[in-house]
Amino acid sequence: MGRSVHIEAVEKTQQKNIVPTFRIGDTLKVNLRIVEEGGKERVQSFSGTCIARKGKGLAETITLHRIAYGEGMERVFFVHSPLVVSIELVRNGSVRRGKLYYLRGTSGRAAKVKGRYVANKLEQTAAEEPEEAALAQEG
Repeated sequence: MGRSVHIEAVEKTQQKNIVPTFRIGDTLKVNLRIVEEGGKERVQSFSGTCIARKGKGLAETITLHRIAYGEGMERVFFVHSPLVVSIELVRNGSVRRGKLYYLRGTSGRAAKVKGRYVANKLEQTAAEEPEEAALAQEG
């Protein structure tokens, strides 16, 4: 049985539109809203390599892994949680796996993910426009 149309409609209103497109192996920076004692709020960031992406819709989660002070740490975030202020793509990574659980026991160079070059569409269009303008002036 599929999900109800009404449930999907309600979930769409709760989902965030600011989630960037990213893959497993990319380095992400997640900014979280932290509520402290006395009602104070602050934003804390957690950056790490995305080693898993699970679920869909409101239940979508990502697992970030990083090494801090020689100790590996992981954190699971709900992508559409109201506590998540923003998700930023820091660096693209090139991997050949769907889940990078093998990074858990590694450190140093073994924990690195190879980079992936992504051509920015805005840079490509900006580079093409001057050529078109020069052709228009000549003709």
